[in-house]
Amino acid sequence: MAIAMVFPGQGSQSVGMLADLLAAEPAAAATLVEADEALGYGLGALLRDGPAEQLNRTDHTQPAMLAAGVAAWRAWCAHGGPPPAAMAGHSLGEYTALVCAEAMAFDDALRVVRLRGQWMQQAVPQGAGKVAAVLGLDDDAVIAACAASGSGSDVVEAVNFNAPGQVVIAGHGAAVERAIEAAKAAGARRAMLLPISVPVHCRLMDPVAGQLAEALAGIELHTPTMPVYHNIDASPRTDVAEIRAALADQVRRPVRWVDCVNAMRAEGVDTLLELGPGRVLSGLARRIDRELDAMPVDDPATLATALSKVKG
Repeated sequence: MAIAMVFPGQGSQSVGMLADLLAAEPAAAATLVEADEALGYGLGALLRDGPAEQLNRTDHTQPAMLAAGVAAWRAWCAHGGPPPAAMAGHSLGEYTALVCAEAMAFDDALRVVRLRGQWMQQAVPQGAGKVAAVLGLDDDAVIAACAASGSGSDVVEAVNFNAPGQVVIAGHGAAVERAIEAAKAAGARRAMLLPISVPVHCRLMDPVAGQLAEALAGIELHTPTMPVYHNIDASPRTDVAEIRAALADQVRRPVRWVDCVNAMRAEGVDTLLELGPGRVLSGLARRIDRELDAMPVDDPATLATALSKVKG
């Protein structure tokens, strides 16, 4: 058996997430205390009690999801869970993977992703950007719908290739609306707006990429202890400068999640464990490759099940 750990990104958060795991696992609970100290505010209380509108603020959501993923990983390690053959994270989750692979210090990552959230929100005026999901259309058709719907400085791009027939698009509001209609006309089963205001992973995030490059230059990185597959091209990196560049570039380039999962499969991975809140990536994995065994690790019961499975 060859396992890969994957970490979810923004959108999987909820008030009370991982509550049972945090209550049962001292290593997980200690992770939230460490996060509070690094950030200077009560992130743990925000996860536990909300309110939801504060947790859903991008600059709060990103450190919260990072901390939750690291907490689940530390619980895994505390029980003697074997190291995976590979790691990957969806968008923000890529930072979580790099922390767990010892390429980036947890406190540094927390501060960087909080800034990432702030900069993303500032890059596009409130209400100017939109995000939508297109279902039942192949990638090329979605890309074509976007190409036909942008005009001049009005941007819309395919930004998340999440599973076959499931692509997310983002950009300026009017262009996204046109692309939704173009996708429907091309035969999409569904095309609908998502409750996300920041059009991440498109060229509207170019300013953020520059800001992230500067922030990442100021922190120490190390070669990961295991391969971490990057969103921009589904390739792992060992060179620290290349990791910095990939992280900065990631915010303005599409998340190639299908390619990431397939690349890990090509290296022999047959079991995927999703560490952190929500079960989105487990579901996507089954759509990408039905022979891939995918399961969440988000509470004591799923942790025990996963440990039993991989330890034989």
